[in-house]
Amino acid sequence: MLDFKLDEIEQSGDFYTRNFQPTPEENKLVLNMGPQHPSTHGVLRIILEIDGEYILRAEPVLGYIHRMQEKMAEVKTYPQYLPNMGRVDYLHALAWNWAYVGAVEKLMGLEVPERAEYIRVITCELNRINSHLLWWGAYLLDLGAFTPIMYAFADREIVMDILQRITGSRLTYCYYRFGGVSADIDQKFIDDTREFCKYMRGRFPIYKDLVTDNIILRKRVEDIGHINLETCRKYGATGPVLRGSGKPYDVRRAEPYSVYDRFDFEIPVYDEKDALARYLVRMDEMEQSLRIIEQALDSLPEGPYIHPKTPKNPKPPKGEAYFAVEGARGKIGVYLVSDGSKSPYRLKLRSPSFSNLSLFAEIARGTLLADAVSILGSLDLVIPEIDR
Repeated sequence: MLDFKLDEIEQSGDFYTRNFQPTPEENKLVLNMGPQHPSTHGVLRIILEIDGEYILRAEPVLGYIHRMQEKMAEVKTYPQYLPNMGRVDYLHALAWNWAYVGAVEKLMGLEVPERAEYIRVITCELNRINSHLLWWGAYLLDLGAFTPIMYAFADREIVMDILQRITGSRLTYCYYRFGGVSADIDQKFIDDTREFCKYMRGRFPIYKDLVTDNIILRKRVEDIGHINLETCRKYGATGPVLRGSGKPYDVRRAEPYSVYDRFDFEIPVYDEKDALARYLVRMDEMEQSLRIIEQALDSLPEGPYIHPKTPKNPKPPKGEAYFAVEGARGKIGVYLVSDGSKSPYRLKLRSPSFSNLSLFAEIARGTLLADAVSILGSLDLVIPEIDR
């Protein structure tokens, strides 16, 4: 016979459950959403206090896949750490590649050949489209629509095939190098990319008719999950979350890097501040990425794809550097400190998903429990980017 004491039973559960004290009122329920929940994509847990169908409080709980990504940089050489960037945000890995190599290049004063800059733009924008397509399909699957994810995966397959030919990977890319890229693009890559751009423009009207204009989707996302600009500023939200709240901030335009200032593209912005606005921003961004890709292909210069004098095992001089890029979820930043050795002295990663998740606790209060999935999905969270 098991001999349990009453106080031991009352203290059961993990730290977060024991310390998430319900309010004194009766008829309140504390509910765990995740980590085993399809809409949290496996590794996010949110403790909810609900009154009937309404959320009173929400507290995200992280730590389920913590891998010490920043600490690992201190025990690896600069080139050895490159593959880690593809594992932080596996959906837009090339943006994280770029942020890291950009910080190292800035620290070393290393000039990137013009052709390599154009290749980075083309591949990063293809990867952005790939990321948005997966978000689109998964978001609608979370909301109960099964068909769209089949369309999304069919279209993503084309992008992954194109990128696989030059990167050797289909998801966790490690293609960028200090001073350029690991391999040049060929005529087949250019032809396939142009063909994809034409094909994808023919798909957008289908997406619009099938999903965007569907009254069922509108009922699930319109006027739900309002995020005002003050909340965005408070939590540092960027990307489609910020642009869906009416602020036209995009790192590619606000803090130009590489050759983005040479291209003509628009920053999609919506003032409605709801889940639908964030949805529409991402749909419009895919069209703008196609515009950038086509312009880059049209003006692609000849020349080397990597700086010929890039050292294989660089030892940047003592100092610090910060480099930011626009990822699919917002502003990605890498802060790097060098002590002159072959390994970074300190590395700090600025993750857009962390800021975007942080505001969920505030905007979830007073909403219906069923709308929590819609709000979370509209933030486009990648948990390994948060819990790194």
